[in-house]
Amino acid sequence: MKTATKESRDKLNPETALNILKQGNERFVNNINTHRNLLQQVNETSAGQFPFACVLSCIDSRTSAELIFDQGLGDIFSIRIAGNILNEDILGSMEYACKIAGSKLVVVLGHTKCGAIQGACDNIEMGNITALLSKIKPAIAKETKTASNRDSTNKEFVDNVTTNNIFNTVQQIKIQSQLLSEMEQTKQIKIVGGLYDLDTGKVTFYE
Repeated sequence: MKTATKESRDKLNPETALNILKQGNERFVNNINTHRNLLQQVNETSAGQFPFACVLSCIDSRTSAELIFDQGLGDIFSIRIAGNILNEDILGSMEYACKIAGSKLVVVLGHTKCGAIQGACDNIEMGNITALLSKIKPAIAKETKTASNRDSTNKEFVDNVTTNNIFNTVQQIKIQSQLLSEMEQTKQIKIVGGLYDLDTGKVTFYE
């Protein structure tokens, strides 16, 4: 697989960029990952990078975006934080990725069995974790299907909150970043959510 160049990246549109990630995840799931000479990519990206996508995912050690989407060095910007939540610095990073560096796609990637989601569902308060988990609380409030057992012992409840959190983060990107919202409206970029299944390795996209 060739290392991304400015020319190859600029030829992509947001839909094509999304399809590259879908195809990469399909390869990952089927264990037919693309052969790459990573040392060669180190050399080829030393003078510059041209990532086609920006992925916001959780810090969970099982959710590396580069592996999940079968991408190499210089292909994607990877932003990782517990619970794939949003803050001002993450928004600025996304704006840099798209407006300055030319990425065509923003993906908010949540995952099943997320410890941060479970912690928020259990109302855990501990040091700076308290403030982080508070950003997941809106997703819990939007979960109105579950009347009882609204904690991490209820898998359906946790799954619903996980999905809500993905959609909420996507929505907040568009609300809080006029720059990214305008880029999406003019079809320069696409902003989507996705859910990674820890049991299967499959990513389901919410477009």
